[in-house]
Amino acid sequence: MVANTVVTTSGRDAYSALPNRTNDRWIKDPGLRRLNVGIALMFTSAAANGYDGSLMNGLLTLPLFMEDLGDINSNLLGLIIAGVSLGGTPSFIPASYFADGFGRKKCVALGSAIMVCASIIQAATNGHWAFFGTRLMMGIGLGFAQTAAPPLTTEIAHPRQRGTITAIFQSTWYCGAVLSAVITLATLYLSTSWSWRIPCLMQAFFPLLQLFGLLIVPESPRWLVSKGRREEALEILARYHANGDQTDELVQFEFREICEAIEFENAVAEKSGWASFFSTRGAIHRLIICVLVGFMIQWAGNGIVSYYLAPILNTVGITSSSQQAGINLALQAWNGISAVGGAFATEKYGRRPLWLTSTALMFVFFALVTALSGVFSESHIKAAGSASVAMLFLFFGSYAIAYTPLSIAYPVEILPFHLRAKGLSLCLTVVFAAGFFNQYVNPIAFAALAWKFYFVYVACLAVFFVLIYFLFPETKGRSLEEIAVVFDGPAGQINSGRSLAVRDARLRWSMLRDVWISSYKGRPRGVSHMLK
Repeated sequence: MVANTVVTTSGRDAYSALPNRTNDRWIKDPGLRRLNVGIALMFTSAAANGYDGSLMNGLLTLPLFMEDLGDINSNLLGLIIAGVSLGGTPSFIPASYFADGFGRKKCVALGSAIMVCASIIQAATNGHWAFFGTRLMMGIGLGFAQTAAPPLTTEIAHPRQRGTITAIFQSTWYCGAVLSAVITLATLYLSTSWSWRIPCLMQAFFPLLQLFGLLIVPESPRWLVSKGRREEALEILARYHANGDQTDELVQFEFREICEAIEFENAVAEKSGWASFFSTRGAIHRLIICVLVGFMIQWAGNGIVSYYLAPILNTVGITSSSQQAGINLALQAWNGISAVGGAFATEKYGRRPLWLTSTALMFVFFALVTALSGVFSESHIKAAGSASVAMLFLFFGSYAIAYTPLSIAYPVEILPFHLRAKGLSLCLTVVFAAGFFNQYVNPIAFAALAWKFYFVYVACLAVFFVLIYFLFPETKGRSLEEIAVVFDGPAGQINSGRSLAVRDARLRWSMLRDVWISSYKGRPRGVSHMLK
């Protein structure tokens, strides 16, 4: 009875039914407007990552950059390109402890400050080893910012907007990628080393925006509750989710749910450590998904294209620097549009259908890229080379509709609070470790095998589809606290039987009362409070 109640009454239904002192259009609501502007500025950690992802593609098209870097072989080039991944990989786990111990905001601030310093130093470097060192530093800063920013935005977002906001987070990766492509294209014809130093210096732009955003956003109410600071948590929820009204029914419901969830998690977990990932079948299931997502988003075929677009275009006959830079810019813009569309589709169609559709389409289009590249290489048919570029656009559009928005949103929302920062840090560690291996190995394998290396990614996509089908459940329409039921069943219920019955009865009565009141449109809203 208890479990059925929770499963059939989704968080979105509850939050839609409860009265809330906010405007239906968030742009007209003071609290939501301030909150969402701050959240948008938190997205810039993803944009900073995207800037780097596109930066190396742009720099490799600049002749002066290669000259100033010095005489390097493919092994050293792979190491430099993978420098951010190498620096970020060991930083995520320490960052998760920092975020849990000192707060989400302080962790984001530390990471952003490191990235700003790394950008300035990188723009002043000379030689390949100095450049490599600044990329390591950039990776460390990105590790701290990326570990804390997604949980922060998820935990402070209004519950009615949480799903879309969480999905949009990683979609802003392409904002950074587009800006990077534009800047490198604009500096292509500069005759001094500033042609590559300006793009490097501009890496500081997004971390600076994030530091400014920290002046606007509040600390996570869930983190405050976990530290026993419940009054502060309630005040933040009321200020941003109900324009200061602490008696607002939605705020009260949300606050109770957070408190009960954290109490439950503390009761069932001996400690909020890594051992908790092995405490239940549901926790192990979450752990597997976090690791899989981290690996999948780097080995879906996107890694070789994202960081090695210029060599790929060379293999299909597109050798002009201006043409390559233009294609890079167009590709990033197209990806950004596709990612935003996918972010909004997650709430409409669900997570699981998007994962499966995206993977199936990528398999088809990447197989076509492989075939067309092979035809061009063997027969030198120019039309095949041009067609392969078109297939790359379709491939990346397919990738962006699910793998971009859900790569952060899905792990964050399936993890309970006490494992959220640690689980995300583990996922991102796998992302960067897989990315480092990918980026370091790709130039060597690509130089040896050329287009035949694509078969590795075609096989990976086939395996990913099967894994998603059997392991990725749907989480659409549930609150962060309710998703535990999807993985743990009735045992994951966050409330005791008595408190659940009280909450459920209150919720049902509230919904029934609102329906009854709506039939008497002439009565004032205050009648609802007289019925308590």
